[in-house]
Amino acid sequence: MNRVSQAMKSVHRIGFLPDSCREHWRVDAPLPIGHGQTNSQPSTVANMLELLDVRPGQRILDVGTGSGWSTALLATLTGPDGTVTGTELVPELTAFGQRNLSAHDLPNAQIRQAVDGVFGLPDEAPFDRILVSAEAPELPTDLVAQLADDGVLVIPVAGDMLRVRMVDGAAETTRHGRYRFVPLLRG
Repeated sequence: MNRVSQAMKSVHRIGFLPDSCREHWRVDAPLPIGHGQTNSQPSTVANMLELLDVRPGQRILDVGTGSGWSTALLATLTGPDGTVTGTELVPELTAFGQRNLSAHDLPNAQIRQAVDGVFGLPDEAPFDRILVSAEAPELPTDLVAQLADDGVLVIPVAGDMLRVRMVDGAAETTRHGRYRFVPLLRG
């Protein structure tokens, strides 16, 4: 079993869903978490995490964390020597994600309120990995600028799943299939 599968078996989706849809936690489909947002389809999350290639000890940014599930999965993958900061623009979902995350023993993870009009955490960059769980109409260059050298960003853009790797200051982008996501909110 690979590391992503192990993480998904140890951090169950059910603990990150509202009561109204917990009975469907095993369904491989996006589930509503309120405010027009969703908890992403598990197979899609697994694909994104595989593309991200998280390694122990890395600094990770999770943009659009929603329920906090992706932040918890990333914290499991990077281990106790790494750090994960999730950001969420919708205040009610920030609180929901924080509550969900606090129910798990992941001291290396936190969720913060996103700053209106700002993608990510530019003042805390660079990050080794950045995961974005909402679709942008075009690749946000301000997120690419937050990558460390040899850093990786995984983001759905205009229907395509993109993997962006920073190599010697230049972004190398590859496409990895078609997906549908809720829109990325900038505020």
